[in-house]
Amino acid sequence: MDIKGQFKGKASSLMDEFKSFAFKGNIVDMAVGVIIGGAFGKIVTSMVNHIIMPVVSLVMPNGTNYADWKLVVNRGTEIVDGVEKAKVIEIPYGLFLSEIVSFLIIAIVLFFVIKKFLGFMMTMKKKDEPAPAPAEQVLLAEIRDLLKEKR
Repeated sequence: MDIKGQFKGKASSLMDEFKSFAFKGNIVDMAVGVIIGGAFGKIVTSMVNHIIMPVVSLVMPNGTNYADWKLVVNRGTEIVDGVEKAKVIEIPYGLFLSEIVSFLIIAIVLFFVIKKFLGFMMTMKKKDEPAPAPAEQVLLAEIRDLLKEKR
């Protein structure tokens, strides 16, 4: 066989392996889960940014928007183009708090989906399956079958 034929054979087997890997059911299911998870993350982020945190801002005594909650640290002054300007570092902790709220919401939803819903589905599946035979019954059935074969 020539080199070109060997390369073509290896390339087609590599392509076949890739197809069997990429189009396996669990890989496609995982891809769908990632896409849905990304969309769910956007929904939760929007809910936190547009509903929850504005309500929290209303409850706060100073009434400012959560995005404006910052810790401002003055680091002295500097001269830029002949003008003295204050060196200020802002730490936007309000945005950080909104990210924590988003995380907590996603964690709670995942808890309920994984622990409660999937647990419920597993118990329903176990109820549908017949109970396995005790080990003694299986052993006795095997002995019976062997005795029948010898006769």
